[in-house]
Amino acid sequence: MMTFENPGVRSLDYQPCNYGDDRLSFRGPKRDLGGDYVAFLGGTETYGKFIARPYPAIVEAETGLTCVNLGLNAAGLDVYLNASSVLAAAARARICVVQLMGAHNLSNRFYAVHPRRNDRFIRASQLMQTIFREVDFTEFHFTRHMLGQLATVAPERFRLIVDEIQQAWVARMGTLLNRLETDVVLLWFAAHAPEDRFDPTGAEQDPFGIERWMIERLRPRAARVVEVVASPAALARGTEGMIYADMDEPVARGMMGPAAHDEAAGAVVDALAGLLK
Repeated sequence: MMTFENPGVRSLDYQPCNYGDDRLSFRGPKRDLGGDYVAFLGGTETYGKFIARPYPAIVEAETGLTCVNLGLNAAGLDVYLNASSVLAAAARARICVVQLMGAHNLSNRFYAVHPRRNDRFIRASQLMQTIFREVDFTEFHFTRHMLGQLATVAPERFRLIVDEIQQAWVARMGTLLNRLETDVVLLWFAAHAPEDRFDPTGAEQDPFGIERWMIERLRPRAARVVEVVASPAALARGTEGMIYADMDEPVARGMMGPAAHDEAAGAVVDALAGLLK
């Protein structure tokens, strides 16, 4: 049983590094890509914000495999599809673990996001402005804030956006799987199970907008699909063991802690064992 202490330091050194020339900063220490390794793509959970040992690091410790953490804070699919050198590194991996990220941080017919910082809202399309005439989109800088407001203002019309980003997500996940050209483990890592129907009132949940049918659509194209729902015991530990500045406490409280990462790592280790036999 792992124990998690509350460190005295209030900041975490992520040892930032990069792979290739895509101007993206990943969590270190930097790994050698010359031999066999397992690559991890994903968002904030994979990167391990406020977590001393995120699940990719635990997997490495438990298996002895070189694990390359290519996770990015608040990432969406667009940042990876636009990062050719990073995708090439992931494609060379013996296995690639892809965290199922939210559907909100990608450009679509309704709005555009920043190509590298996918959580940044850039602009609403003419179509979006026509459907939501009462909304001033210049007030928004982040996709989550914008979508949360739209879900409140017009829940019925909001479903049009959900349908659009879901279809875009499935199509782009298919493109990502095609470009990886290696065995892929799809990882659902969240505080709740995938829903049959996304509830707009839960717009703050992660991963945003993912319904079970979307995962099932991808299942035939993956070597494994791993579903990790953090246990009540892990969630009850709150921010215990997380490392953050006092001003970051509200953000940390909305994230899964080290105990949940330990559970995710165990599930991934089991999946890798099955593929490496």
